[in-house]
Amino acid sequence: MNFNSFRKEIVNGNASVKELITDFITKIENVNPNLNAFTTVTKDIALSKADVLDKKISKKEELPLLAGIPMAIKDNLCTKNILTTCSSNMLKNFISPYESTVTNKLWNFGAVCLGKTNLDEFAMGSSTETSAFGVTSNPWDTRRVPGGSSGGSAASVAAGLCLASLGSDTGGSIRQPASFCGVVGLKPTYGRVSRWGLIAFASSLDQVGPIANTVSDAAEILFSISGKDPLDSTSLDYGVPNYIDDLNKPIKGLKIGIIKECFDHPGLNEEVKSSVINSLDRFTSLGVEIIEINCPRFNDGIATYYVIAPSEASANLARYDGVKYGYRSENSGNLLDMTSQTRSEGFGNEVQRRILIGTYALSAGYSDAYYKKAQKVRTLIKRDFDNAFKKVDILLTPTCPTTAFFKGDYANDPISMYLSDLLTVPVNLAGLPAISIPCGFDKNGLPIGLQLIGNALQESLILNAAHLFEKDINIKRELPHPQN
Repeated sequence: MNFNSFRKEIVNGNASVKELITDFITKIENVNPNLNAFTTVTKDIALSKADVLDKKISKKEELPLLAGIPMAIKDNLCTKNILTTCSSNMLKNFISPYESTVTNKLWNFGAVCLGKTNLDEFAMGSSTETSAFGVTSNPWDTRRVPGGSSGGSAASVAAGLCLASLGSDTGGSIRQPASFCGVVGLKPTYGRVSRWGLIAFASSLDQVGPIANTVSDAAEILFSISGKDPLDSTSLDYGVPNYIDDLNKPIKGLKIGIIKECFDHPGLNEEVKSSVINSLDRFTSLGVEIIEINCPRFNDGIATYYVIAPSEASANLARYDGVKYGYRSENSGNLLDMTSQTRSEGFGNEVQRRILIGTYALSAGYSDAYYKKAQKVRTLIKRDFDNAFKKVDILLTPTCPTTAFFKGDYANDPISMYLSDLLTVPVNLAGLPAISIPCGFDKNGLPIGLQLIGNALQESLILNAAHLFEKDINIKRELPHPQN
């Protein structure tokens, strides 16, 4: 079901908003115990909002854009009077006293909150295995991971537990799980969407975006959450286009660049490569010109990211000291021991690993060799993109080097885990928009994602191309019976 089919049920009088929302909640209650996509279910809030909307409908009042749309929210976005845990023991009992800007906009547009979704702890991971509340399963094969860090958000959409969700993307954390779960995931331009109320991981990289069943649904959400926010100094004061109206514009004559370095990488799975290359014929049939493009520093993105992101994380997570809020260790006799014990007990292994890496990269005598050099390479990566967009309108890559892997495959191999973000992190380093859309399946029936990258603030263009590709390829995305 997509947004339009949901609306038709209401408009045609087949069901009330409350009846439809109740169906979703019932499905969550039945399916989530095995999937573990939701950490919190807000049943009473959802039903109360549905009642309000049904009264508006009975009075024939004008309804907002997203009226009744059932949504899930990644559990690193603050939601007033609802648990906001970052899937960490550090915040396991934290109830936010305020609402994030993006969720507040969704509720004002009429969306209904079904609950909060599981993630890698503090959004640090690529599999949703580092969550303090257990691993989320991929709905296509429950033995496998859904990707991360927005794994719960992607899995909830793929399993039909909601119609859309919000995720956050620091190095691919919307697009990679969208690829693994066979749904659409959009990372907007840095600053297009407010970060106020998003619990920070790496402030120069984090961006909130939608995960949905269709490109048009993602476009509606992006329209609803975009815009300048006086509470976020990094948000851009730039007009928000009507993304929905732009979806069906013809793209004949559009130039799409194929990044050579992506397809030449030895870590790229042959089935993924083949599926994405075969998709080029679809674009050609739509009148698109395909051009091979070089981005020499593209594959340096992963090393650059894993210096910059942990460095920013080490600064952002210093606030968790057991004093003002969050977990506090009881096994200490003085302030220094309390802070140390609080962090060692409250943070999981992956979060501690990244804090240590970041602290080391920023330490005296090493910041020039690591952090400052990484920032210089970041500039070169951005320059490669700038040069590429002088020749083409959009860039195309696979979203991930592989399809969804089995749980535990990289439990003792963090470097291999980090490489799953190889094709997504350069986009965050450059602050560009990108979308992952399904383009096929591997021999195991697992979804494969294709990534379209746009120049800054060109969300309309990539949504337009993605929507027409989606209509042309018309992939059947019905889940098989889950394997246990």
